[in-house]
Amino acid sequence: MRDCVRLVKRYIRDGRNERSDTLPDSYRLIGQVLYGSGMRLMECLRLRVKDVDFDRYQILVRGGKGDKDRITMLPMAVEAALRGHLDRVRILWDADRRAGDGEVWMPEGLARKYPGAAKEWGWQWVFPSRSRSIDPRSGRERRHHVLETGVQRAMKSAARASGVVKQATCHTLRHSFATHLLEAGYDIRTVQELLGHADVSTTMIYTHVLNRPGIAVRSPLD
Repeated sequence: MRDCVRLVKRYIRDGRNERSDTLPDSYRLIGQVLYGSGMRLMECLRLRVKDVDFDRYQILVRGGKGDKDRITMLPMAVEAALRGHLDRVRILWDADRRAGDGEVWMPEGLARKYPGAAKEWGWQWVFPSRSRSIDPRSGRERRHHVLETGVQRAMKSAARASGVVKQATCHTLRHSFATHLLEAGYDIRTVQELLGHADVSTTMIYTHVLNRPGIAVRSPLD
């Protein structure tokens, strides 16, 4: 776990570069948000523009595990990068609108309740795909969010290139988020709410890293 955390911090905190053991620039911001907020990968990729609150440094996670909404933190460290990213996303969206598109997929219930919302800026994906594709549900061509497989492959490649032999996945960032908050002395109930765990016993799993690693019994040779 700690080897993975060091890897995470290195490629998350590095600036723009071409090193093979860092996440590609297109995915680095996603990695930063994952590690800084504790979200699951799909929760992050399904973020809408209106879910990001820069004034309160909060992120609204819609329809998380168990179909529950929750609030987690927006890392101050990513504010400038995320604002710049959204400026570029808006340019892409404007181009789509000029091409007669610019409509995002909406859940059926929300589409009925807010029939014009799919064309509004606030409902667009924070992390849209670079290209448009056919939506199999409607048969329409539209811009989907970034695919999780691309982020997962980038994470795996960065871990392999860095020499980390332990498994390091996007979910490792969520584990690291929880572990570091507990190490910093934050209340476990607070961490539970940020992670969206229904039962605190699930969050308790992360407390094992706060104890002395390995076998607790000392060897007589020591």
